[in-house]
Amino acid sequence: MSQKIDISIISSGANLADARLHRLTRALLRAGLSVEIFAPGLAKDAPTTTENSQRLLIRKPLFSAAWSRTNLLARYHRSRLFVIRARGRVTYAISPEAVAPAYAQTKLWRRKLAVDFFEDYLRLLNDRAWASKYFGILGWIARSDTKSALWFAKRAHLTTVADVQVPPFDARNRLVVRNLPDLSMLTKSGERSATPRAIYIGDLRKSRGLQAMLRVAELATDWEFDFVGGIAPADQGDVDQWFRANPSSQSRVRFHGKLAPHDSWKVAAGAWVGLSLLENTPAFVEAVPSKLYEYMSVGVATVSSPLPRCIELIDLSRSGAIETTPEDVARRLKYWRQSPAELDRIREQASKWAGENLNSEREYSLFAAEMVKLTR
Repeated sequence: MSQKIDISIISSGANLADARLHRLTRALLRAGLSVEIFAPGLAKDAPTTTENSQRLLIRKPLFSAAWSRTNLLARYHRSRLFVIRARGRVTYAISPEAVAPAYAQTKLWRRKLAVDFFEDYLRLLNDRAWASKYFGILGWIARSDTKSALWFAKRAHLTTVADVQVPPFDARNRLVVRNLPDLSMLTKSGERSATPRAIYIGDLRKSRGLQAMLRVAELATDWEFDFVGGIAPADQGDVDQWFRANPSSQSRVRFHGKLAPHDSWKVAAGAWVGLSLLENTPAFVEAVPSKLYEYMSVGVATVSSPLPRCIELIDLSRSGAIETTPEDVARRLKYWRQSPAELDRIREQASKWAGENLNSEREYSLFAAEMVKLTR
């Protein structure tokens, strides 16, 4: 790679396997920009594009122990270290704890600052068990840092957000870049597998429906389940206990761990249904999970919990069903197993609607064009 780097991506939280990191990076590369990425994780999980690999640099760790840890202190350590090492014309901070040091760095070196917010982080902290530890001190630190990040993000040259409800709303230059699918990263479902199979791809924790999905798997004994994503440490014990209580389910309920997006979506081949059973928390009540877009794009039917915008999307696209309880979900799966022709119509409609309404190329091209402007 040339010594001149256009974009330095600073991701002290999300690791190299993160799907949004992949989508944003690939859009920048397609626009002809050179990119360096500072993020924890394994190099093999980093964004890859065969034709643009010479313009992508994955920065190696200086301190391997702090590189892999997920606690708050490690994230702060990485964010400061990453910003010091960054040398792109534009510093793109995509973790909230990296925004303030990135702002200082760009002011000092007269570079451009871009910021990305994956989610409404202040609301998201209400879902995190660690935020209440040590008399709430960790939560207070994280909230204070997030408020600081929002203040600096408003003053960035470009602030991208993952959806319309994600702050800051009064940023100097705000652009909504939804988590629409990058089709080159997905595997189509194609012909249904002989045994009915449901999939879930994303973070695995209680608020994202982990316990609810395990209950569904317990009830729907004639279905197989593939779960792809890291399990929150606070919920790992529940998963272990579930398997101890359901030893015969180990062959049909599979946890694959955190995988890079291309590898994650390989489980979609032959899948019948995609699950999205998020709880009605402050962070999720106004959100559209990116997996709903992806399920439609790969051609599986979706079963979603009754969050307002999920109801609206599934009703509009006719791509699945809304169910309230695990028992309802299990009954829905049983019904679709007995009515495969109806399920296939839903799967076909989901794929058709996605193709006609999810203009990923336009969304990411607009984002990349804004980043190109910053490099000039």
